[in-house]
Amino acid sequence: MTAQPVETNETIEKPDQTHPVLALQNITKRFPGVVALNDVSFDVRPGEVHALVGENGAGKSTLMKVLAGKYQPEEGSIVLSGQTEQFDTPMAAKHKGVLLIHQELSLVDDLTVAENIFLGSLPKKAFNRVDWKLLRQKTDAILQQLNCSFKSSDMVGGLSIANKQMVEIGRALVFTPKVVIFDEPTASLTDHEKPVLFKVINDLKDKGVGIVYISHRMDEIFTLSQRISVLRDGAYQGTVNTADTDEDLVTKMMIGRSLERDNSAKPTEFGEQVLEIRNLSLPGKYHDINLTVRAGEIVGMYGLIGAGRTEVADTIFGVRAAKSGEIRIEGKLVQVKSPTDAVRLGVALVPESRKEQGLIPVLSCRDNMSLSNLKNLNSWGFMSGRAEAKVFQRYHDRLKIKTPSAQQKVSNLSGGNQQKIVIGKWLSTHPKLLILDEPTRGIDVGSKAEIHALIKELAKSGYAILVISSEMPEVLTVSNRIVAMYDGRITAEFNAEQVTEDGLIQAITGLTITDNEGQLS
Repeated sequence: MTAQPVETNETIEKPDQTHPVLALQNITKRFPGVVALNDVSFDVRPGEVHALVGENGAGKSTLMKVLAGKYQPEEGSIVLSGQTEQFDTPMAAKHKGVLLIHQELSLVDDLTVAENIFLGSLPKKAFNRVDWKLLRQKTDAILQQLNCSFKSSDMVGGLSIANKQMVEIGRALVFTPKVVIFDEPTASLTDHEKPVLFKVINDLKDKGVGIVYISHRMDEIFTLSQRISVLRDGAYQGTVNTADTDEDLVTKMMIGRSLERDNSAKPTEFGEQVLEIRNLSLPGKYHDINLTVRAGEIVGMYGLIGAGRTEVADTIFGVRAAKSGEIRIEGKLVQVKSPTDAVRLGVALVPESRKEQGLIPVLSCRDNMSLSNLKNLNSWGFMSGRAEAKVFQRYHDRLKIKTPSAQQKVSNLSGGNQQKIVIGKWLSTHPKLLILDEPTRGIDVGSKAEIHALIKELAKSGYAILVISSEMPEVLTVSNRIVAMYDGRITAEFNAEQVTEDGLIQAITGLTITDNEGQLS
């Protein structure tokens, strides 16, 4: 199936034949127990958007970190504007005009927006003092260009994930770049913010800047890029002109086979009500939320980022307290004052941000998998290595986690495999209710179908499942029922077999539903 384009004014053209502004030649990078990159070559032309795709663990981010000076390759060379370069640090790469906008945010929460954007390059005046006035002026100009609603003086720690991503993008506008690398830049952006990003990319492209665009979203890749290069298992698979290919061919290059679509049937038999929410409200976040989930049922909660979906999930899991309303688990009124209470009641939450909320990056894969189940994995107060290994192996096999060993630091895994560790961690607690907040965020097309099939399998096993997603295909694929949220309220509820895309779009943008497929709350 050929990807449908996202909305943008950019028209794809075949790339011209100018000399590359950047060439990575025969790059090899090794980590303990794994060859992350094996003799990879890749180039970018001036004024080109060159997409780099591959499954999680294929080596995309590693290759870009080599280019950006975070990693040094064992073999190979980097040629920038005809000159061979060696970047020992990210700052050295930046000063040469190579900028990496990370998939995982690299901001300092305790500094302001302005300080983060100009970190390492603060404007100075006499006696090496920071020129705060000039700093604010320069930052305000960048925020205006990005159409951001927050201020240069705001603390980054108080911003939403989407706004933090815009700060990360703002860093690219500080220097005069030759090459800008966007690593999953829209993973945390709302539909309102994406066109702003696409305009920034097209403006850079028009100035002759080479753009490397890493994404799992095929619609964006086919709209923005002129060429697509594919990595698989750390090896280069080839480059194609975007206008001359389609999604099926690119997917086959990525995974070595045609993608098997997730055609597994949704569960159809449901048990007793596991979760019931009555008139739950938290002023400024959500209002009068009424929701039920039965054993064996998958309920999708669909809406834009900022609609209040995550805040509702946090309340069910005890991360934040509602001002009013009730939560009932298996018919019993409960007080969920902390995540400990939630776990005891049989509730598990796979959070939206795995790096900040789901993992301890410095610990091993096995240790991370054990974190939510310590009580059942110890003997006489000491952790049982055998029990931990058994749990890890079970979910390693079930979720097809790619890692050299159980002892590998989870920070060395790809984003998709990190997410699988988080899911396995919570499955090991055998919850009654499983809440998945953006379960496939940053996961490649080959792994998405596996996660979707797993969600259906878990529901058939009797789990009550609440899936929060901002991706319409995802909620349509897995859900039995879909509730739509807008501005902190549930605006409509749909039977997944009858719902239309138009109906969903109306519900999540605050428009009135005029047909009988959704019922207004």
